[in-house]
Amino acid sequence: MFSGIKIRFQSWVLAAVTLLVVVLAAIFLLTVFRTFSKIAEENAIGRFALIGQQAYGQLDALLKQSAGFVTAQAHADIDQFVVNRRLNPKDQVSPFLASLEAEDTVYSHFFGLANDEFLQVIALRENPRIVAALKAPLHSYFAIRRIQRKGDEQRSESWTFLDRARRILDTQYRETQFQPTSRPWYAGATKQNRLYVTEPYLYSSTGELGVTVAYPLAEEAGALGSDISLQSLSDFLSKAPLSANGAIALQDAAGRILAFHGKGQYFANLQVAPLNMPEQVGNPYLAVLRDGLLTEEAQILRLGPDKEKFVVTQHRSSGAWAGHFRVVVLAPVSDFSGAFVKAERDVVLVSIIVLLFLLPLSFLGSRQVSQTLVRMAQDSERLKRLDFSAEPTTPDTFLYEIRTLGEAQVVMQHSIRERTEQLELAQHKLSMLVENGLLFSQEQDRTRLLRHILFGAKNIVPCQAATLFLKTENNSLIFAQRTNDDPLPTTEIPLFDPDTGKPRENYVAPYVALHNRSVVIDDVYRETRFDVSGTKRFSEESGFRTVSMLTVPLSPQDGEVIAVLQLLNACDPKTGEVIPFDHDIVGYVEAMAAQAAVALQNHNLIETQRQLMDALIKIIAGSIDAKSPYTGGHCERVPELALMLAEEASKVEYGPLADFRFSSEDEWREFRIGAWLHDCGKVTTPEYVVDKATKLETIYNRIHEVRMRFEVLLRDAAIERLQAIHERGMPMAEADAIFAARRTQLLDDFAFVAECNLGGEFMAPERIERLQRIAQETWLRHFDDRLGLAHDELKRYAGEETALLPAVEKLLADKPHHVLPRIPNAALDEKWGWQMNIPENQYNFGELYNLSVARGTLSEEERFKINEHIIQTIVMLEKLPLPKNMRRIPEYAGTHHETLIGTGYPRKLTAEELSVPSRIMAIADIFEALTASDRPYKKGKTLSESIKILSFFKKDMHIDPVLFDLFLTSGIYRRYAERYLKPEQIDEVDITAYLG
Repeated sequence: MFSGIKIRFQSWVLAAVTLLVVVLAAIFLLTVFRTFSKIAEENAIGRFALIGQQAYGQLDALLKQSAGFVTAQAHADIDQFVVNRRLNPKDQVSPFLASLEAEDTVYSHFFGLANDEFLQVIALRENPRIVAALKAPLHSYFAIRRIQRKGDEQRSESWTFLDRARRILDTQYRETQFQPTSRPWYAGATKQNRLYVTEPYLYSSTGELGVTVAYPLAEEAGALGSDISLQSLSDFLSKAPLSANGAIALQDAAGRILAFHGKGQYFANLQVAPLNMPEQVGNPYLAVLRDGLLTEEAQILRLGPDKEKFVVTQHRSSGAWAGHFRVVVLAPVSDFSGAFVKAERDVVLVSIIVLLFLLPLSFLGSRQVSQTLVRMAQDSERLKRLDFSAEPTTPDTFLYEIRTLGEAQVVMQHSIRERTEQLELAQHKLSMLVENGLLFSQEQDRTRLLRHILFGAKNIVPCQAATLFLKTENNSLIFAQRTNDDPLPTTEIPLFDPDTGKPRENYVAPYVALHNRSVVIDDVYRETRFDVSGTKRFSEESGFRTVSMLTVPLSPQDGEVIAVLQLLNACDPKTGEVIPFDHDIVGYVEAMAAQAAVALQNHNLIETQRQLMDALIKIIAGSIDAKSPYTGGHCERVPELALMLAEEASKVEYGPLADFRFSSEDEWREFRIGAWLHDCGKVTTPEYVVDKATKLETIYNRIHEVRMRFEVLLRDAAIERLQAIHERGMPMAEADAIFAARRTQLLDDFAFVAECNLGGEFMAPERIERLQRIAQETWLRHFDDRLGLAHDELKRYAGEETALLPAVEKLLADKPHHVLPRIPNAALDEKWGWQMNIPENQYNFGELYNLSVARGTLSEEERFKINEHIIQTIVMLEKLPLPKNMRRIPEYAGTHHETLIGTGYPRKLTAEELSVPSRIMAIADIFEALTASDRPYKKGKTLSESIKILSFFKKDMHIDPVLFDLFLTSGIYRRYAERYLKPEQIDEVDITAYLG
């Protein structure tokens, strides 16, 4: 209806648009100027803070270096300062010279003694002013000043001047009235007995102003100090990294200016005399140095008559110099804001050009605006909020561009609404995929994982039912989970025909499993590709009518199908009616199935690896038990007993065990593995040591060698009898008597040696003495004792002389080749923290040495070798790349020989260092050893005997008393006995006698 009307819209819009552009440009320029100004100030503060920090850091390093040098030198040996209660004129000269040569801001180092003797090293550095003041020769670089006493009262002063190469130029002797003890640095340091910094004062040597840092010497011998002249500080400040018009000042605690350096138009020619107050200088910009005007942070202040902006920062001395000085650095902001001023001018110029360009454009653009834009703006606002409640309409306007834009907006709104709905649906599906992926990867329980897979698919595709089949090793499918609560069928679905062996491709689930391909069935009752008679029959029997079906394979990356997921009866999200499965949704289900397949395979792999690892651990433990009959079944029974006690301890809700819990299966498994491996180090223990039943036993019982020697002696006695009768004419009766006495003696001595070899009786001193007497008996060896020996065994004979044959041998002996030196072993390194006495030798097979063992059959070396199994256990397990949840396995396996009072081994841990699982392991290990009936060297003790012995361990605090009481009151000892002990070992135990 507007087709015949033509109106120029720009006439009534131009004014408004022009005003808007101008106002916006003004606001923009104002904002830019303020922003640039703020940025310039912030930049000035930031850059200047860095400059100030650098300047202060250099000065602070100088002051702290002086303090550090003085402190370090003062702590040197007192003999470097005083010798025979007099000045040592030599020892400190070299370090003083080296320090002055390295640090050109220090004037001198010195020390003075309580007897007014004095040593000072001064750095002249060829400075004409200092050279003249000290009356030194030309080219003097160092001066050494000594004041020493010649007697009790008279003192002499000497000056030695050196050039840069430390060659002596001149030596002068002068009268002196200088007394170190009267100087302020001496009084301050000795009185305060710490590092002391003086106020500025005149040096006695040159009359220059400076400060001294001093430290008292040991034994109240005197004080040591360093001088820093104010002139050197001014020279040092002149090297500070200031900006073009900046200045830096050093002030003391009273606000006096100690040193100053300035640059540029404000400070270049300013001369500031030392110790002047800021108001005495006459420079208005230095009024900022008055105390109380500054903070520790960099700030901007207006200074001088024109109130120009300056950025100022101060730093106060710290450490030993705390409270003595402060450094103030200042510079005009203009030193840092030149680039921003230029930028402001550029912005103004650009803004004017843009404004002149925009005004004509606003004239042209105003024609595109109309009332229709208001309606379109409203539609756009709703579109921005994704609000599709109002139906968009095509604008009724005479403007072609606006009409076209409006029509495009309507089309766009319809498209966005459709795409938004699809996107929300896809986002929801993807979100569920992500959630399911996280859930699958975190779930460790197999049953719950299968249920998550099933219901995760059902949530992605709304449907009435779902079933999960697992593929077996028999090439069949079994029912693993169903959404319905009815019992799972126990029948298996074969993938191949049992009669012909052909693949059963005419059935849906086997087809999917065989071909790794998804199948969608829109209507079961119209399906012709597959035999779905079983599904129809199930529908009739159960009353659940299956219409649509989606069957998806679960296949990990290797392509083999491990499970099949079947969804039944897709539902319309809005009406709930049964509909066919949307083919677009299949991709989401397949993606979820892929995630589930990987998670399920990972779970299977982890479980298989877990079972393999447990089996390997049990094989290791079993092999240790099988290695020696002396440890039969020990490594298998200890874990069982330890787990029984741990389970009972976990139930306790009060007392010391109230906080003990294994909260996860990983923690139980960690403890279980530690228990199985508690003796894995025994693989390194030789069998002949573990199985050593007699003292002379190594790989065989050497008592046979000893017996053969007695046989030789007896045979020698018989030969001697015959020779006495037939060659020397001795009466037969007399010879027989001598032989009989000798035979009785040898039989008795061998019986005694054999009895000592058994180790059943304590070797009292008189028994060892008799053994020594028997050992002195000799016999003749007619054969070379080095024939038939292996190369390594021959090496042990290297230090022994070869005896001439026949050789006289003692009946029993400790020979050098009996000793095996200790072999270097990384497991015995000190880094492990072992608290065990390590014998010097690996083994000592000496016959007397072993027969003299006081108790039992083991020598000190062999007993350590057996105890070393726990060291090897810990080292072996510590070297394993255990995962985080298995890191305590070495602790659980390696602490069962520790006690609560720190007398155990291998680390002598105390009660505070032993965890509850470690204490459980100790009880299990001891009790199993006491009750074991399969040890060839001892008879298994009865239950009551074992409990009684274990109570002694409790009394001596070798085991945890609380766990011991729980061991009894919970009946664990009885349950264990009924399972592992022989009937004749199980007797009645009155546990009340051992509780408490």
